[in-house]
Amino acid sequence: MPEGWLIKVFQLASDQVKDWNQYLTEFPDAHILQTLQWAQAKRQNDWEPLFLWNGKSRHNLDALALVLRRQVSFLGLKFTVLYVPKGPTLDWTNKPVVTQTLDFLQALCRKEKAIFLKIDPDVLLGTGVPGSDDEQPDENGLALQKDLEKRGWKFSQDQIQFRNTVLIDLRQSEEELLAAMKQKTRYNIRLAAKKGVSVRQGTLEELPMLYDMYAQTAVRDDFVIRHGDYYLKTWRTFLEADMAKILVAEVESQPVAALILFHFNGICRYMYGMSTERYRELMPNYLLQWEAIRLSKQLSCHTYDMWGAPDVFDESDSMWGVYRFKQGFNGITARHLGAWDYSPRPLLYKAYTQTLPKLLDVMRKRGKSENLRLVQND
Repeated sequence: MPEGWLIKVFQLASDQVKDWNQYLTEFPDAHILQTLQWAQAKRQNDWEPLFLWNGKSRHNLDALALVLRRQVSFLGLKFTVLYVPKGPTLDWTNKPVVTQTLDFLQALCRKEKAIFLKIDPDVLLGTGVPGSDDEQPDENGLALQKDLEKRGWKFSQDQIQFRNTVLIDLRQSEEELLAAMKQKTRYNIRLAAKKGVSVRQGTLEELPMLYDMYAQTAVRDDFVIRHGDYYLKTWRTFLEADMAKILVAEVESQPVAALILFHFNGICRYMYGMSTERYRELMPNYLLQWEAIRLSKQLSCHTYDMWGAPDVFDESDSMWGVYRFKQGFNGITARHLGAWDYSPRPLLYKAYTQTLPKLLDVMRKRGKSENLRLVQND
């Protein structure tokens, strides 16, 4: 193993990792999915957290990485997979540190005898829609992409997190933010308020109601969600750590839409949204997003991440309709590096990645059936 890195497998309550989030905030781009709370959430699905850091001391760090380790069954045997969600955390313009970090992660993968190790840091490849007048490539991200290819990393077939997103700069006044939006978006925000939609902060006691609404959304929009216990525990973990806020849109005191904002390190992220079929003509989601932007400013965040944009920027992408909605708020389309896999066992990796889509299809069908059954029982 390369020198300089410390690997720790601690209980999340251990004093030795209690300052982990504070260490992360020393890096301006540190992501909420690298926090202690995310490690705690993922333990529900049998992921074991590894807390790793590199530097002269824990107060003079070059890089950090929350690595999730899990055993999977494949070909009748148990194998290890490793995942660094939205990490590792470092200055990606510092070439020596990037080299040291990638060398270390590759060595860790070999040491663990893993099928692969996956990373998906928020390193920009560019902003704007490809081929448009506002497209701006990011040379550092493009250089990193080439470096990964030379090292033998593979662009992953399994992009667990959104690769692209829409970002809103909150360092503007509310008046400036509204003025920059598309006219129809401003109109719908005002229409919702005029027609009786109101937005309030939600409470922990409302989490079961939010999950029921989320299941309805999943059935209507044809996507798969996990079991309710996973979301309730995850949401509660971040809410109790004061790293999340609930906003609920109501009409005549009836909840019709909601969202959960996750905030960390100056960025507020719209990670979960849900709605019912009731009163959709009153545009509650427009007012809900506007109030989320306002709340993000109140939380002293500099950026609002709308969490998700298409991989392919045309109507063939399943995210296109949602993206058009988000475009109305006049954010910046940010295109990232995405997830990349390193495997020291290429034949096993190839077999696994060829089998994985079939397994995921089966799991998605089963999950959609369970979601439908839950909604129908309600």
